[in-house]
Amino acid sequence: MTEITGKKKLPAALERFILQWGDMGDEWGVNRSVSQIHGLLYLAEQPMTAEDIADTLGMARSNVSNSLKELLAWNLIRRVPILGDRRDHFEAETDIWEVAQRIAAGRKEREIDPALAALRACVAEATDDPTISAVASKRLKDMLAFTELVDRWYTQMLKVPRPRLVALLRLGEKIVNLLPSGKPRSSE
Repeated sequence: MTEITGKKKLPAALERFILQWGDMGDEWGVNRSVSQIHGLLYLAEQPMTAEDIADTLGMARSNVSNSLKELLAWNLIRRVPILGDRRDHFEAETDIWEVAQRIAAGRKEREIDPALAALRACVAEATDDPTISAVASKRLKDMLAFTELVDRWYTQMLKVPRPRLVALLRLGEKIVNLLPSGKPRSSE
């Protein structure tokens, strides 16, 4: 890979990856600049300064600074001291399994956990409210049960050792074929 610095133009394949990573992040509700900076740091062979990042991606320094703070909060990058240089340098976690786990943990914390708390409160409140229809009450309980199931699955997957998780993912459809067959229900 060509060394990525603020002084060299990115190779086309790396530029395409960074742009695609930015688009994908945007689809997931993450600021495009944050995702592009993460993509750049993920590919970088050496830690980069905010100035290097801004120059390479053609972004405003303030945008880079704010994006770096967000990436640090997600624990996807870290500051790296460089002897003789007082500037902050940044590098990304490059173990893709660790990256995926950190993103999943951040999303769970920001999305699933608050949803669970809200659904639990709604179900409890609906139980004591005679004006809530049985249909609405059941749907709230179904959504809570589903969200709790997803939360339990996530927690279980964190405990699976990586080699076994990789094997599990590779099995894919083979596992589905081992399950009892039957007509799928709309509530599953």
